[in-house]
Amino acid sequence: MKLNNLVGLRFKERPADCVIDSHAFSVRGGYVKYVANGIFSLYPPMKRITAKIENIIRQEMDAYDCQEVLFPVVLPGSLWEESGRYESVGKELLRFEDRTGSKMVLGMTHEEAAVQLVREYGSTYAKYPFSIYQIQTKFRDEARPRAGLIRVREFTMKDAYSFHTSQEDLEKYYDKMANAYDRIFERAGVPGVISVKSDSGMIGGSVSHEYMLLADAGEDSIVLCEECGYSANMEAADTTVDNSAASTEMKELEKVYTPHCKTIEDVCKFLGTNVEESCKAVMYQKNMTDEYVIVFIRGDYEVNETKLTNYLGDKVHPAEVTLESGIVAGFCGPYNQNAKVQIVYDKTLEGIANLCAGANEEDYHYTGLNIKRDIGDVEYVDVSKIRTGDICPCCGKKTIKISRGIEVGNIFQLGTKYSKSMGMTYTDENGVEQTPIMGCYGIGVGRLAASVCEASHDDYGPIWPISIAPWQVHLCCMRVDNAECKETADRLYEELQNRGVEVIYDDRDVRPGFMFADADLLGVPVRVVVGPKNIKNGQVELKTRDKSVSELISVDTAVEDIMSLIQKLYDDINAQVKPRI
Repeated sequence: MKLNNLVGLRFKERPADCVIDSHAFSVRGGYVKYVANGIFSLYPPMKRITAKIENIIRQEMDAYDCQEVLFPVVLPGSLWEESGRYESVGKELLRFEDRTGSKMVLGMTHEEAAVQLVREYGSTYAKYPFSIYQIQTKFRDEARPRAGLIRVREFTMKDAYSFHTSQEDLEKYYDKMANAYDRIFERAGVPGVISVKSDSGMIGGSVSHEYMLLADAGEDSIVLCEECGYSANMEAADTTVDNSAASTEMKELEKVYTPHCKTIEDVCKFLGTNVEESCKAVMYQKNMTDEYVIVFIRGDYEVNETKLTNYLGDKVHPAEVTLESGIVAGFCGPYNQNAKVQIVYDKTLEGIANLCAGANEEDYHYTGLNIKRDIGDVEYVDVSKIRTGDICPCCGKKTIKISRGIEVGNIFQLGTKYSKSMGMTYTDENGVEQTPIMGCYGIGVGRLAASVCEASHDDYGPIWPISIAPWQVHLCCMRVDNAECKETADRLYEELQNRGVEVIYDDRDVRPGFMFADADLLGVPVRVVVGPKNIKNGQVELKTRDKSVSELISVDTAVEDIMSLIQKLYDDINAQVKPRI
């Protein structure tokens, strides 16, 4: 490919609306074009990158006998009604009617389509286990698309679905998929992706893991223990609190005047008490019924709304407190709480002998509140966000660290959530009708490409790994008006292409700085610079985009030297790839 013919523009200025580097370089380097909020077209460089990622994914899926299929983008709403998700999923699911008035949806995930495809095929135990996958366009009407391809509304995704006759068989295949995912990310040049325990969310299932690329630009909070290796998404990490430092001597319950102190910080400052011995009230309403829910939690902790949703079995939103509710906002507490609300006690309060809490009366709080003595036996549940320095749920040490990460893949043990609701059954070896068990496994292709850029770039542009780079070699002819220089570059271009090397060739009559700026934005891993000064000595410059290699090589051996460097870059990546299990 001649760079002069490459569709797309590259420019120097960073767009004002690009908050992270990968987004900025995607726009500046001519990789993507904004179409609408969260919707992009891909220029040739990004299309070549995503095609290579898809090829890696196909190879790893095929290696574990996962067969490629293709589901429709547009699906009948009746399928989603079968699973119960047509009503339960929010506005992320785009619903519409066709010209006949039939309900339709744009597929944001394809569990229903997968079951519909194979429920007749899987009618006998002899067909099991089996798995299928697709690489397909999806649409999820995200409320807040951001960061270029990191969070979009329309995206390309690989999703796979496996079907089993036992939980044990599902778990064995789940491990194989986990291994395939490790290999995919390692082959794509990001071996630093980690697997973390996650919440299953709208997909469902009892066990799920997310694959996270640790990056400051990530919007997910990742809980890590450097001592034992424990890892989990913030939404799924268990919170364990040590309240042993709190006072153990019970005091008398006393109502005290706390004028204008509506926050727990104001109250503790006014009373001179520790926030670690305070009880904070956080108020919600259930989405389905608008019923009020009050979470009582230790004053220095925050509510994890995903944990709360899972506990309640209903999503929640911040409460709009009215006079009719009976809730005294700012002074709400568990003692003498007479409002018609559902009360949830978080585990962070357990074991504290004396608490400061609202008195359910304007400008008053209680001190010396002991939940067991003053309220009775209550159920403590974990609905709080774990924090840096907290106790690790695995090893029990105070070694928790919170990092940021980008989710690049996920895997779920779905169980029978979809096969049962959609009436998929098989006859076992004893002639008894059974429901198959499912797993599902997803990777966002565009998001992975953007994540690789986020993990591997410098101030000038992406540094693409050789395995997914748009081209393997960027050939720069510094002086097209110099006959020897141009002839040498043309010859190298032809010989490298004949050897099967992917080359982007810049033979434009432009300034060196302009040429190298474009080369940096395209991020091709191997760069060959043909200039008149070195040509006089029978040499060309060979370097890598990451600056680890920079040397002069003979024109006579240039093709072989370039081929050797390409092979070394592949070998370096493959050396970090786990063997298949």
